[in-house]
Amino acid sequence: MQQLTIANFNNDIHSSLQQTREKPDRLHASRAHVETALREGSAYYGINTGFGVLANQRISDDAVTDLQRNLILSHACGVGEPVPRQISRMMLGLKLHALGLGFSGISWPTFELLLTFWEQQITPWIPSQGSLGASGDLAPLAHMALPLLGRGRVWDVDNATISGEVALHRCQRKPVTLAAKDGLALINGTQLMSAYGVYVLQQALTLVANADLLAAMSLEALQGSAQPFDQRVHALRPHPGQQQVADNIRRLLEGSEILDSHRDCGKVQDPYSLRCVPQVHGASRQAIAHAIEVFEIEINSVTDNPLVMSNGDIVSAGNFHGQPLALALDYTAIALAELASISERRTYLLLEGHDGLPRLLMEDTGVNSGFMIPQYTAAALVSENKVLCHPASVDSIPSSLGQEDHVSMGSISALKLLQVLKNTERVLAIELLTSAQALDFRLPLKPGADVAQAHATMRQHVTHADSDYEVGSDIECCAELLRNNSLLPKSIS
Repeated sequence: MQQLTIANFNNDIHSSLQQTREKPDRLHASRAHVETALREGSAYYGINTGFGVLANQRISDDAVTDLQRNLILSHACGVGEPVPRQISRMMLGLKLHALGLGFSGISWPTFELLLTFWEQQITPWIPSQGSLGASGDLAPLAHMALPLLGRGRVWDVDNATISGEVALHRCQRKPVTLAAKDGLALINGTQLMSAYGVYVLQQALTLVANADLLAAMSLEALQGSAQPFDQRVHALRPHPGQQQVADNIRRLLEGSEILDSHRDCGKVQDPYSLRCVPQVHGASRQAIAHAIEVFEIEINSVTDNPLVMSNGDIVSAGNFHGQPLALALDYTAIALAELASISERRTYLLLEGHDGLPRLLMEDTGVNSGFMIPQYTAAALVSENKVLCHPASVDSIPSSLGQEDHVSMGSISALKLLQVLKNTERVLAIELLTSAQALDFRLPLKPGADVAQAHATMRQHVTHADSDYEVGSDIECCAELLRNNSLLPKSIS
């Protein structure tokens, strides 16, 4: 089975599901164990018993299919805005990958129809709120399963929402009859938390490198010192992230005419937001690297309950509990928020009028406000991040009449993290906008070659401002340049 990675997730998940389609042996073997257990007549949680606090209530053999159907219907009680379509598709892929590992006992008709949805770009419409992050992401995953029954809603290939019934008709398929264990296999798991984590961490890999580029642009525009990035300094405190950032900044400053022009200016030290970039950016990098380790373990794991072991044992346990993810999601939010926090401070410095730069980065201020208000926007987003970074993972409310007495609240961590990512992208976009404007005033002196290239690329999309204008569209343009990695030189990672 294909191992999934964060950096290459899209290709990895496609390969994994293709392998399962072609060789479903593990899945069939797991299902055979469930069928054998049913014939033997013992009680197995969620297969022929109720759920949660009803675990001790035995279900008759002729009602097991009703049990699974009712499980999906009763648990599909999510609310709120929909999970973004791209993340919903990741949820679907991650659920299929986990089921294909062969420890969930799902029946082939149910699995194959869900796989058909994936292959035909039919993505379940899923409300974002309602999961406690243990027993897995029950409510969101129940909504993911509804179209199998001809219920619920899906996104079609044209990004429109249609009913599950219409989706089945387009596939020329009928609603599936859920077999014993099917419903539980579909909704027990951490796929909502995992999908949000994968999505944000993919973006974060690009964002941390762009943060280094923007720091170098601001350093050049502010005529800062390159001394704090001396390799010898970081050898004395060899955190890997710190060393990587210092190395990136040194590369970005190579060939700078601006730095050469003020090498003997007598300035002793820069503010922390310039001088401590390796220490701050590096710490965020290491937090994100840790989160990637956690999530790469998770997305290659089985988080169902009960588990169907390869020898036929059916074991009730707690792999659905989202605590490892909840902590990592909260940690990642803090790491991204710190990138935004230090970026906003550099933007503020750019507006102050240091060393020949015009105040507010515009010549004719008074009648013009210059770039005063974009810094307000950055400050607002940084402040919002501080609220969003309160950890959800420290909370727990008992559920299922006390049977499920400690939960992770990791889904809340996940939803908050996505907003922190969006806020951070825009704060960095504002630094890009202002640092590029400041670099224009350093001409004809040129910054380092890579910084100069990034500045030139940005100027193909956003022009220098001589007077006030509607800045919002340029902020969004700069954010998109960061997202699609248009500016970053290949030498920087």
